[in-house]
Amino acid sequence: MALGRLSEGGEGDESIVAEINITPLTDIFLVLLIIFMITSSAMVESGPKVNLPQAGVTSTETKGVVVTVDPQQNVYVDGRAVPRDQLVEGLREAVAASDVKRVVLQGDRDVILGDVVNILDQARSAGAEEVAIAATRKAP
Repeated sequence: MALGRLSEGGEGDESIVAEINITPLTDIFLVLLIIFMITSSAMVESGPKVNLPQAGVTSTETKGVVVTVDPQQNVYVDGRAVPRDQLVEGLREAVAASDVKRVVLQGDRDVILGDVVNILDQARSAGAEEVAIAATRKAP
């Protein structure tokens, strides 16, 4: 905002006083912060909730295609429901779109081992270079 004011000499000699108002900028930053907080919390949980098995030693894998099998034997690829007969195609698309060619299987404790082996085999045939099985760490 520019303000005009008379200088000490009097007669119409105007100088411009430049002043930056940061209140609107602060408001924008706060709104963006709130939007970021809401969207980041919504992105954490994608897909159905499953009761993961426990393991003594685990490592953290942060990237890759996540395949989830719930207790009702429904399969999800990155949170999207995929019929079992179209699993290879869905995995192929997801692995091709991912920069890390890793598939992480999140299977419920009640999922049968044969289903796990079948899904991991289909992940390998879809182009996954690495496969991992998600588990929770046992309490000491």
